[in-house]
This record gives sequence, structure tokens and C-alpha cells, in this order.
Amino acid sequence: MRKLWGWKGTVIGTWLTVVSVFAIYTATFGVMQPRIQRGVHLLFLLPMAFILFPATRRSPVDRIPFYDWILAILALLPPFYLILNNDALSMRLEFIDPLTTLEMVLGGLNILLLLEAIRRAVVPAMTILIVVFLSYLYAAPYMGGVFFAKPLPLSELIEMQYLITDTGIYGAITGISATFVALFVIFGAFMESTQTGKFFTDLACRLAGRSRGGPAKVAVISSSFFGSISGVAAANVYATGTFTIPMMKRLGFRPQFAGAVEAVSSSGGQYMPPIMGAGAFVMSEITGIPYLQVCIAAALPALLYYTSLIIRVHFIAVKDNVKGMKEEDMLVPVSTIIRDTYLLLPIVGLVAMLLMGYSVFMGAMGAIVSSFVISFFKKKTAMTPVRLFEALKSAGQKMIMIALACAGAGMVVAIVTHTGLALGIATVINHWSGGFLLPALVLIMGTSLILGMGMPCTPAYIIAVTIGGPALVTLGTDLLASHLLVFYCAILAEVTPPVCIPAYCAASIAGSKPLQTGFEAFKLAIVAFLIPLIFIYNPALLLNGTLVEIISLVLVLLIAVVFLSAALTGYFFTILSLFQRTIMAAAAIGAFVFCAHPDLVGRPMTLAAATLAIVGFFVWLFLRSRATDPVTDNT
Repeated sequence: MRKLWGWKGTVIGTWLTVVSVFAIYTATFGVMQPRIQRGVHLLFLLPMAFILFPATRRSPVDRIPFYDWILAILALLPPFYLILNNDALSMRLEFIDPLTTLEMVLGGLNILLLLEAIRRAVVPAMTILIVVFLSYLYAAPYMGGVFFAKPLPLSELIEMQYLITDTGIYGAITGISATFVALFVIFGAFMESTQTGKFFTDLACRLAGRSRGGPAKVAVISSSFFGSISGVAAANVYATGTFTIPMMKRLGFRPQFAGAVEAVSSSGGQYMPPIMGAGAFVMSEITGIPYLQVCIAAALPALLYYTSLIIRVHFIAVKDNVKGMKEEDMLVPVSTIIRDTYLLLPIVGLVAMLLMGYSVFMGAMGAIVSSFVISFFKKKTAMTPVRLFEALKSAGQKMIMIALACAGAGMVVAIVTHTGLALGIATVINHWSGGFLLPALVLIMGTSLILGMGMPCTPAYIIAVTIGGPALVTLGTDLLASHLLVFYCAILAEVTPPVCIPAYCAASIAGSKPLQTGFEAFKLAIVAFLIPLIFIYNPALLLNGTLVEIISLVLVLLIAVVFLSAALTGYFFTILSLFQRTIMAAAAIGAFVFCAHPDLVGRPMTLAAATLAIVGFFVWLFLRSRATDPVTDNT
């Protein structure tokens, strides 16, 4: 991004602050009409893509070229026209009343500018994906079978993308960005201003720092906390990885492994309740399922995701004889952490308000206000006018990427729904899978991973679920479980080579090769790929079952995760031979298959057997820890 100083920096900072204040204003005094709300949102944020993000690597970063000024001014015109003519546009008959020449020009301009803005501020891969879908509109009349669609006039394309508010650039997805997501971005900026992210890292150090491979476990724990608030995996990598990655390297982890741990941990934070980045709000709006119900359902899969990472990291650390952190490596004493637990009050308050039945708007506003209040508990974090301005400016800056990505996802959703492409793809998936659920799930997961490569999680989820969702519905899967599966895969796409941005960001900190770090991250996350398959077959993992069913399932899954982690790592209290690793992998797969049968997992005998196995495992772990180092002495 460009770093601008002087009057330019002040003006742009004020501009970004205004869009944050606008989001707070509409949340407090009521959401405006959709076209006006979304128009104002993009009126402020679309021009910033050209002001703050250079066109190429060779473009200047300390000043704004004249052509970017021109593009920024042009970007003001399309949303400004919608705001001024909202009443007239609301009265027109969609796809019946002809477009004026001015609307054709502004609509075409809006599409082109948005594509360029996404290329700069989000990722080029998303621009390419949108262009592919736009090209499909004109190729579809020449295609056969389920991919056929009637020819689409240019005027209809522009109306679909520019003028209507159901889908397209100013559709419902952009509406979510302008309301729920904007508020929680502001909340995240306030939490950063109160140094809550640092508190999470300090807490993680004290919880796991002294154990084997401590810094890697610190990365897992702190990223799970911070990633839920930040909602952007790459930002999370830079926020926590600047401390954890050098520490991991210093204690003996390979550079690419250190970067991979941080990348996988940072990506998974978007699945961690109570905030889940922005995904929970988007999912709630798309499905109509209450936000709190989405968070509750996502809790156990998220915990299993991070448990699998902790176990993998522990086995690798013991196998490679990596020690824990020393006392002098700890950031702060225990007394300081206990004193700073008040920083969690906004999150606790948010959850409490949602449990009491308050709306997401009220919960978010309560969290923002409480963050502002507790900032005054310390002089160095007090929200003085300058710090308040910086926090609101930071929030506005972070909204740019999210708003553009959501607008781009809205373009794809408009094309898919208008042409019936989603139903065509659902037909193909059902045909290729032979009507069986497991092959269909594998195909949908693969589609989600491919569509999500190189894209932020939220738009990747929106596009993937628009395409793959109908196929899951036709197979009779639960609506929430289907959406959570696609969302889970959209997260895992961020650590799936060859395009895995968080891993590349971590590699820049670790000083390792990007692609090697990406493949290392993918190997670390392999266990996590099996978790969404389980909750499709067994709703108990989404806390939809009896207490015996839930506890039994979690215990058996823990056994499966331990065995599979051991097989992948090649270590289980001792170095494993190839035959032993094969046996462990077979046992793990058998346990996963067992978990997919609710009638088997829910039996009391299963609970008793799993409990004995877990207790026996920890007793063995304790006894082995008191013996000689199992890596150097296998007796």
C-alpha cells in the first residue's frame, strides 16, 4: 500500500474515518434503503483502491500518479448516480424498462473499475475468476447440455450487475459488507488499539510456551484468538507471526515449518467463534439461520481443528527434540496477564448480549463502546482523539478489501443465479457422484478449494456455496452443515498450494521459500480436511445431539486425530517404522469412518471405551515423560 504523508495523508485518513463513522451511524439510527446504504459504502471505498494501491510493482508508493487520480474520480460517478436517483430506480420495472445511455455508460464503467480495483486491492486471481464467469455469459449460448444459457444482451448484463439490489455489485452481499461486517471490522480495529492482540500472545506464551515446541503452540493458540477478530489470514500472520516465527526458528524449527504453522493457525482463526472473521454474519444472512446458532455449531469443529494442529506440532517438536521457551523468553509475567484480563470484556459482553437476545447490530455496538471505555484503563491505550482517529482510519482501510471482494462475489452470484449455472453444476456433480453422498462431498470440497485459492475466505465461501450449495441440498444434507463445510474448505483453500497467500506471507517473515512453506502448511492441515466430512454425516459434531452422542464423538475423534497425526509425523512416543505408520493411519481412518455412523457413536459402550482409551493415553504419556528422552532412547 502507498504511504502518504502531509495533507494527502490527512485527507485520505479523514475520508476513511468518515466511512467508519457512517457505518456506526447507520447501525445506531437504522439502516438506510439498500441502494443508498451500499452506494455510500462503495462511494467511499472504491476510489480508495486506486489511491492507496499501486497499479504495478513499479508504480510509485510515495505519491499518487495522475492516472490514479482520474480513476478515483471516475469511481465516484456510478455509486453517486445510484444515490441521487434511488427513488426513480426503485420505481422502474427490472429487465423491462430500458436503460438510458448514461446508465449503460456508468454501469459498464462500474464493472471495469471494480475489476481493476479487485486486481489491485484483493488478488488478481479473483479478477480472473470474475472475468471467466463474465466470459461464460457469452459462451453459454454455444455450449450444450446443462451449461447452455440463452444469449444475454449487454444492457441486461449491466442492469443485472449495476442497477438491481438483489444480486450484483450493489446486491445483498455488498449489503452485508456495509452493515454487519463493517461494524465488526471497526470492533477489531478498536481491539487492536487496546492491544488485545498482544494480550492473546502473552496469554498463549504462559499457557504453552514452556512445553515442547512452545513457540509453535503459542502461534496456534494466539492465532486462534486473534484470527477470529481480524478475519483476514494474511493480516493475522503479520500480527502474531512477527513474534512467533523468529522464536520458532531460534529454538530449532525449520524455517518453512515455522512459517507453515503460523499460516495454518492464522487461516483457521476465521472459523473460531464468537466472531469468525466475517463469515458467520454472511452465512447467517444467506441461510436465514441466527448468527448465534452458526457460532454454536462451528465451535467443536474449530476446537478440533486447533487440537489437531497442537498434536501435530507436539509430535514434531518431540521427534526433533525442540525444547520449550525459557522464562526470559516470556513476554510478561503472570501477574500482568491476570491484570489485563479486562481486555476480554468486550468479547464476553458481545456473547452475553447475543445470548440475551439482542440483535447483532446491538451486540456489535455494545462491543465497540465497551472497547472504547476499557481503553482508558491504561494511559498508553486511552482512546484520545488522535488514537480514535487512527482506529477509525484503520477500520476504513481494512474495509476496502472486504467491500471490493464482496462486490466481486456479488457479480459472480448474479451470473450464476441468472443463468441457472448452479443447477447445471449440481446436475453434473450428482451425475459424476452416482447419487452417492461421499463422492459428491469430495467433488464439492475440491470445487471449493479451487475457487478459494488466492481469494479471501468470505468471498470464496460465497462463490463456492452459490455453485456447490444446490448440489448438497439435492442430496438431502442439512443446510447449516452444508454451508459450514463450504466455509471450512474456503478457509483451507488459503493453505492449499499453489496459491496460498497466508503461507507466502509467513515465508517472507521466516525467510523460507514460499512454495515449500505452502506445501508444509498443506501437510499440517491434512487432518483438518476430514473434520467437515464428519459433521455432514454426524450432526452431533455441530452440537445437534444428545450429551452422550456429543461426548462420545469428540473422544473418538480425538483418538483418530492422535493416530493420524502420529502416522503423518512418524512419531508416537518413539520413531515409527513404515509398517507402524501404516497401521496407525489405518486405525485413524477406521475411527473416522466409525464417527460417520451416529447410531454407533451414540452408544454408552462407545463412550466408556473411548474414555478408557483417552485416560490410558494420558497415563502412558505421563509415564513416558518421566522416563528417558524417547527420541534418543527407545526402550
